[in-house]
Amino acid sequence: MASSAYTFLSFIFFTIFLSFGSYEAEARRYSGISSLVSRGLFDSIFLHKDNIACPAKDFYTYSSFIQASRYFPQFGRRGSSIARKREVAAFLAQISHETTGGWATAPDGPFAWGLCFKEEVSPQSNYCDSSNTQWPCSPGKSYKGRGPIQLSWNYNYGPAGKALGFDGLNNPDIVSNNSLIAFKTALWFWMTAQSPKPSCHNVMIGKYKPTAADVKANRTAGYGLVTNIINGGLECGIPNDGRVSDRIGFFQRYATLFNVSTGSNLDCENQKPFN
Repeated sequence: MASSAYTFLSFIFFTIFLSFGSYEAEARRYSGISSLVSRGLFDSIFLHKDNIACPAKDFYTYSSFIQASRYFPQFGRRGSSIARKREVAAFLAQISHETTGGWATAPDGPFAWGLCFKEEVSPQSNYCDSSNTQWPCSPGKSYKGRGPIQLSWNYNYGPAGKALGFDGLNNPDIVSNNSLIAFKTALWFWMTAQSPKPSCHNVMIGKYKPTAADVKANRTAGYGLVTNIINGGLECGIPNDGRVSDRIGFFQRYATLFNVSTGSNLDCENQKPFN
């Protein structure tokens, strides 16, 4: 009987050991994407984000980016090494365009000034869609662009806050006051499909499955489709749009730094926006 008890206890301890080893392996696997984006690479990508001329100086830290990525364990962790690097490069390129402080003759070029702004300057409205009753606007609040992806509109602030644990409708300013939350909102937008739009993540890792409507609208997989998801209503279906070209410029620079190709279909000139 004692022998049986010893055997049973040995089995329990062995099972716990295996479980611990499994959890430890998962923790290592999902400990962030620092294996893809070192601090040195991050700094070389965002050469001027802490320039004194940038309103977001010292706001977008490397540690906040890495910490935020841990809440989204599939980000940069799916597919081949090339696919993972390309996705991260695409994400960083899109948030760079959204927050750029660069200009044509800027030091180190126009694509070295990402993460210069943390909120929209001179917004055209308070970005309140009063017809959206699921995520009603709070009186006096502005849902202007904030954070790396320039999260906008009540129908984005509401669900982002619900998913991430903050009150997006009543306290939208937190996105431009808390660096970790700012990066988390950008990653939430990147990882979350909002029908009829697929997620940017699925597009970049090759899991986008176009519907009949997508095929008719020529919404082909690639970086251009990501631009369509983010701001297609204003930028896609337009020949030689400068904003689209700017997004591509960032991606091309970052892909080079990651030592990967950009893939095809970089623009959305021939795509119809999502409804």
